[in-house]
Amino acid sequence: MTVLIGWLAVACLAVVVPVSVLLVWTDDQAPDSAWAKAGAVWRSVGQTLRLGGEVGSPLRVVLSVLLALMALFYVSTIVGLITTAITEELIALRRGHSTVLESGHTVVLGWSDQIFTVVAELVAANANQRRGAVAVLADRDVTEMEEELRSEVRDTGRTRIVCRNGRPTDPAALARVSPATADVVLVLPRDRPDEDAEVVKNLLALRTAVDDDSRVRTVAVVRDVRYRLAAELAAGPDAVVLEIDDVTSRLVAQCARQPGLSLVYQELLDFAGDEFYVVDAPAQTGRAFAEVLRACPTSSVVGVVRTDGSLHLNPPATSVLSPGDRLVVIAQDDDTTVTTDQPAAFDESVIVNRAPAAARPERVLLLGWNRRARHILRHLSGHAAAGSVVHVVAQGGESLAREVREAAQAASTLTVTFAPGDPTLPETVNDLDFSHHDGVIVLGPDPGPGQDSPDDRTLVTLLLLRDHERTSGVPVRVVTEMTDDRNRTLAPAGVGADFIVSGKLVGLLMAQISQNWHLAGLFAELLAPHGNAIHLKPVGDYVRTGQRASFATVVEAASRRGECALGYRSRGLARVGIDHEVRINPAKAEVRYWSVDDEVIVMAGQ
Repeated sequence: MTVLIGWLAVACLAVVVPVSVLLVWTDDQAPDSAWAKAGAVWRSVGQTLRLGGEVGSPLRVVLSVLLALMALFYVSTIVGLITTAITEELIALRRGHSTVLESGHTVVLGWSDQIFTVVAELVAANANQRRGAVAVLADRDVTEMEEELRSEVRDTGRTRIVCRNGRPTDPAALARVSPATADVVLVLPRDRPDEDAEVVKNLLALRTAVDDDSRVRTVAVVRDVRYRLAAELAAGPDAVVLEIDDVTSRLVAQCARQPGLSLVYQELLDFAGDEFYVVDAPAQTGRAFAEVLRACPTSSVVGVVRTDGSLHLNPPATSVLSPGDRLVVIAQDDDTTVTTDQPAAFDESVIVNRAPAAARPERVLLLGWNRRARHILRHLSGHAAAGSVVHVVAQGGESLAREVREAAQAASTLTVTFAPGDPTLPETVNDLDFSHHDGVIVLGPDPGPGQDSPDDRTLVTLLLLRDHERTSGVPVRVVTEMTDDRNRTLAPAGVGADFIVSGKLVGLLMAQISQNWHLAGLFAELLAPHGNAIHLKPVGDYVRTGQRASFATVVEAASRRGECALGYRSRGLARVGIDHEVRINPAKAEVRYWSVDDEVIVMAGQ
């Protein structure tokens, strides 16, 4: 450093001194004597290099240089300190160690496949707000997080995304995202079930980071049911804990029984269209629920939140709304629901009073096996008719056969058979008789270190099924479980195929619950083995097919059967190669021609 400073001084003097000499000697007003000109040169050099430039006795010159050096040292030190402080602050910002000064924001803890779905849905939910903020805390480089979110989410609109670096299990790091002043905290699941203990530790750290008086609403996700109780205890009373494996398994089982149901859940869970809201409706006080169903011209009523906070989905048609009760509706936004004094009219002549058809035995083919397969069998068994059969084809030896037998014992109402085979091999798929099965469920293996993505094997199986369908002419009704929504667009599946993307599904659920806390109980009931659920039922059970009728008429027909109509699914378009149309929350006044292929989307008991 000393040598560098010395050479810098020499270089400066080599330029400044000759130029100063030229300035003095070419000046018409320069003094005549050589000594006076030398003094003028010294003043020019001193002023240029801030070295004082005083002339006179040698002592005076030395003292002026000393003062100039002290001034230079002082200024350089101040500049250095300011530069260092700014540099440290910039480094802290880049590392994500500064504190987020926000209030009423959403905090996301952890980093997993759900992060992109959660942030994108929060941005969509805040589209009609003046401002919003999402703070993400993860043990990753801040620049990398920001670039990935910018690439996947793209336009964030009015929502500001802030990333901070730190371990979510460290209370000191949690303080960087200000969880105590947040509106809600979302704890993302880890990549593997054996890491659920870290989610529990994260929840304990969160309770340590906030004051006891701060009741922070929390939504957390675990993968293994064994950690759910511990997570609920760690999170406290103001928390919702979702179990990703069980939720995914329930939807796979429901879609295997009702093809097209995944499209309905996609419409209801994202913020792109209509979703669930809880709204005030004082004008409907004293009315029976059956009348209220037709009193919302542009919203679909599905339940009531009583004054004590209890949620009642699809209550009896004769139940009366009391003062202070709120309605659970499906609407385009929370401020678009309006009610009328006169319920929408309906056409009595087209309403059908036909009894629902009895459940028939089902035959399901299960290709592949993972940790959720036993849950899927259990949920299929819950509502299976006598004589229903599930045939399992998966790669594995005696240990897998024993696991399948144990799962079959738990699914007591089903007959479960097992045949070893690799569903990614053509000979395995070609030997199967799909004409004797009502549906096919395709599962990928559990992820493991050094293994390919489970979706890779799933895509190979779907490609073989698609080829078999083309060559044999036998349509194959497929429900596929995937882990990454980006792979769904690559899937070679037929028209109307169902895809349950576990990561995206849980991300949508977390975003929905975070924006409306009442929805936690709603989704818990919809995805429970018993209680109310969403169904697809033939329109011929409600109105006469081949005739025109308003949706208000369908709503009335469903109400008489103890159900809430949410919309319809038109299957006729599939004949011309267009995917099935799912229409959620049509206007009550909408009149259409009802085809025998149409289905009504209803909320009803299982």
